[in-house]
Amino acid sequence: MDFKTLLEQISAAYNKFNTKQKIIIAVTIFIIIGLLVFLILYKNSGSKEAENYAVLFDKLDPKDAAIVIQQLETDKVPYKVVNEDTIKVPKEFVYKERISLASKGIPKNSKVGFELFDKQEFGATEFEQRIKYLRALEGELARTIESLEPIENAVVHIALPKESVFTEKSVPPTASVSLTIKPYTKLSPKQIMGIKNLVAAAVPKLTPENVKLIDQNGDPLGGEDMLKSELIASQIKYKKEFERAYEKKIVNLLAPVVGGEDKVVAKVTIDFDFSQEDEVSEYYDPDVVPRSEQTTEEEREGFSKKEVGGVPGAISNIGPVQGIESNKPTSKYKKSVTTTNYEVSKKILNKKGAFARIKRITAAVVVDGKYRFKKDKEGKETSEIEYVPLSKQEIANITDIVKKSIGYDPKRGDEVTVSNFEFSKGGLRPKAPVTKTLVEKTASFVQPLMPFIKFAIAIVLLFLFYKRVIVPFSQKMLEETKEEEERLEKLAIEEEKEAAEDTLEQYKNMKKKIEEELGLGEQFDEEELKYEVLLEKMKQIASENPEEVANILQTLVKSVNEFEPKK
Repeated sequence: MDFKTLLEQISAAYNKFNTKQKIIIAVTIFIIIGLLVFLILYKNSGSKEAENYAVLFDKLDPKDAAIVIQQLETDKVPYKVVNEDTIKVPKEFVYKERISLASKGIPKNSKVGFELFDKQEFGATEFEQRIKYLRALEGELARTIESLEPIENAVVHIALPKESVFTEKSVPPTASVSLTIKPYTKLSPKQIMGIKNLVAAAVPKLTPENVKLIDQNGDPLGGEDMLKSELIASQIKYKKEFERAYEKKIVNLLAPVVGGEDKVVAKVTIDFDFSQEDEVSEYYDPDVVPRSEQTTEEEREGFSKKEVGGVPGAISNIGPVQGIESNKPTSKYKKSVTTTNYEVSKKILNKKGAFARIKRITAAVVVDGKYRFKKDKEGKETSEIEYVPLSKQEIANITDIVKKSIGYDPKRGDEVTVSNFEFSKGGLRPKAPVTKTLVEKTASFVQPLMPFIKFAIAIVLLFLFYKRVIVPFSQKMLEETKEEEERLEKLAIEEEKEAAEDTLEQYKNMKKKIEEELGLGEQFDEEELKYEVLLEKMKQIASENPEEVANILQTLVKSVNEFEPKK
């Protein structure tokens, strides 16, 4: 579209509005332009001012912030405080002031770690070194805990007892941790146990049981009561989910039999044993297996060895004399010893009990009966409906089905009860409430479509805004314009009518005046007067423009001759 044509159309549309509408449109355009100019100028001024400042420190403690501000005022450096914990200064002073404040130990509340040992101090006692080590260890642990997502601030205190050579008098170390948790967050039992294990692992001989945690409100974290409540909640949830699964299984199994899910109700109660027991079993193999076998054999032949004996004295100490040998027969000695060691095989089995063990199952099932039309005395069906209960055989069959579905075990003392009642006329009853699982399934199905749903909602809102606001306003404006045009048109018609009436009145007055001057009476012929006036007017025109009149007469004669029929 041509720009000039567009301007002409806008101008034409603007000219259709009345004065009041033109004033409103002009004021609205002026306000919008003024607002845009104000926003642009304000943004530019704020951005230029913000560009000249940079962050000196952020996330400051109020005490440290006061010290920093006091030092900046002493150095005559301009500053700005943002969000109560952030200080900004001009860019050219940022690094200079950071170095200056760091040399003076500001901010003082920042946690220190093992950098305390970067400088060696001569003449430091063992007690001072121990205190420095304790401070450094507490600072490092606090920094590590603060790095966790839910933790905003952490303070760690460690109590290290004096070591003793006597074991009975030794005292284990303890630790306490104060945590400031971020808003709208909560520590889970696993996170609390993780923090305890972290602190305990960093200190020798410290156990997680000796680490105590509190939050910013002074409430203890990770106590036995909290762990018990969490355990009880998980057990109750497990029990309810297990029972709901059994109930759903029974309903789904009986629905095709009794005529639908709305004609059967099942409630299951399961008694669980949540005590976990560790079992250690030893099994011995009755088949004996030899582990080792040892055999010892001794054998000796020849004369027996002469031994010195008798009454003590010189003769007794003299050995056998050569040539005087005994003629006794030679001796033989033989010995055999066998030792066999047998191994008894043994198998050790460690068994850990399950989280939950079923002790007893109780199921109560209520099913609806059958419905049929009543019959009259002649055997014809009527419009009335009567209830027909199930037979004993049918109830027994349903009971067997329920027992098989839940894993019925009479040794555990399980019980199953099936009852037959009339739900309502026609076999109908209110639908069961929507379970949480159905809601969760619906939410999981709708979740991927949320972006498209948001766009659709935005389009619907814009359409409603167009139909409810813009269209009525436009129609009202057009109606006012139409009413204004009709009013102007009526006004113009009235003015023309008044002008015509005035002209007619003037004509009548002039006619009366002329009649009086010419002395004409009531028998005056108006047509004859008109003819004479026209004749005089034509004579005057012919005398003033003879050539034009002659041309007109010639043209008329020619046209008459052309249209006459030829003889």
